[in-house]
Amino acid sequence: MPQLIPFAKSYTNSTDLVSLLQSRGLAIENVVKAEHYLDNIGYYRLSAYMYPLLELPKSIHQYKFGATFQKVMMLYRFDKKLRMLIFNEIEKIEIAVRRAVMQITAEMTGDDFWLTNPIYFSSRVYFNDTLRTIQKEYNHSREEFVNHFRNTYSDPFPPAWILGELLTIGNINAIYRNIKQNRIRKRIARRFGLPIDVFESWLTIIAVTRNACGHHARVWNKQNAITPAVLTRPSNVWITLPSDPQRIYYNLCIIKYFLDTISPNNDLLAKLRWLFVDFPEIDLKAMGFPDGWELEPLWR
Repeated sequence: MPQLIPFAKSYTNSTDLVSLLQSRGLAIENVVKAEHYLDNIGYYRLSAYMYPLLELPKSIHQYKFGATFQKVMMLYRFDKKLRMLIFNEIEKIEIAVRRAVMQITAEMTGDDFWLTNPIYFSSRVYFNDTLRTIQKEYNHSREEFVNHFRNTYSDPFPPAWILGELLTIGNINAIYRNIKQNRIRKRIARRFGLPIDVFESWLTIIAVTRNACGHHARVWNKQNAITPAVLTRPSNVWITLPSDPQRIYYNLCIIKYFLDTISPNNDLLAKLRWLFVDFPEIDLKAMGFPDGWELEPLWR
């Protein structure tokens, strides 16, 4: 383990940061505008978009010939629009998965209140963790449907299909993994054309990607920390070209696979095409897009 040292860097104002960037070879055409962006976005956030423009080795902090602050902002804007696109598409998946978990489990157990009943779960520890989350969300909720239930019924919690509306996709993923009966989990996964292990893995990728988008984190050229499970026998059309499973292209393929089940006539391909038209300088290979990706069965 490396020797840890105290953080000794001091605050630097935007004027000095512009001078520093210029001294390192980053061309800045409009200094006033650059200072404005650094003041309102922050150097630390923008540095993620400056990093690809550095010469090798990166540790010397010198920018490549032709690197400009304008290109930094182009990458920043592209990433922002990509996050918004992904977030909107994941919303459809989140709603559909939540509905499937709540509906199918209630149907197969015959218990409308299964979500708060420990007999349906493998781990009591994980169930208790989930129940605490449910209790917290329910107690703090001011949704009209929650107030109506509280003011009308004597049950401590609403049925699963109501209570599930308060939970995130991460919560739903944890609940799904803890369902005791394999036949229930299998039925839910089959709703989306997936085996259990791939469904669990891909749902984690969806949740992590959704959280990155929701917290304005970089997604454009970021490498996934989690490697998704490989779909070896797809029920529906899937990709055939070799692709890096830790790049955003693979995440987009996972999103498309879900969408093709939920919304067969989805326009994700068209949205991506328009985004790439608006940002022609973007290197798709850096995002994991293989040559000929648009000809894949999944995208056709």
